[in-house]
Amino acid sequence: MQLPVVYQKAKEQVCKIWTTLQPLLTVHVGLASSTTALIILEQCGKNKGYQERDACGFHPEGACCVLDGPEKIESTINMKTLRKNVSVEGIDIILSRDAGRYICDYTYYTSLYYGNGRAAFIHVPPLSESVTAEFLGKALQTIILAMLEQCREQRE
Repeated sequence: MQLPVVYQKAKEQVCKIWTTLQPLLTVHVGLASSTTALIILEQCGKNKGYQERDACGFHPEGACCVLDGPEKIESTINMKTLRKNVSVEGIDIILSRDAGRYICDYTYYTSLYYGNGRAAFIHVPPLSESVTAEFLGKALQTIILAMLEQCREQRE
């Protein structure tokens, strides 16, 4: 599902995912236009600091995702372990604890909040000659399957 670059609409979609689909895990993918050959695994979402305006010219009330929500929420997926156990030939995978204070981090925090930590966020580079859609799709499949394996191990 493609989310709009609008805080309120993205939040509504994320809430709908959690209430109607009730997934085991929700994986969000966003574009990191500043990278050329990196996949970035985000470990946590931050609640405050959303001053930048969205595509409709708005920013969230109080510049935060959830009023009175925790400052940050960690994913139940251990990205450090994931990075150690997963490799994708031809692209580096790195860790991050800051998805930036825009729609990506806002969406991630909201999903972590409504999904009790059962969400993940992956920043990917733009498509190019070396990072094709097919290549990126296979890389994401490898990473997401490893995330689901972590979920299975946590449930046992």
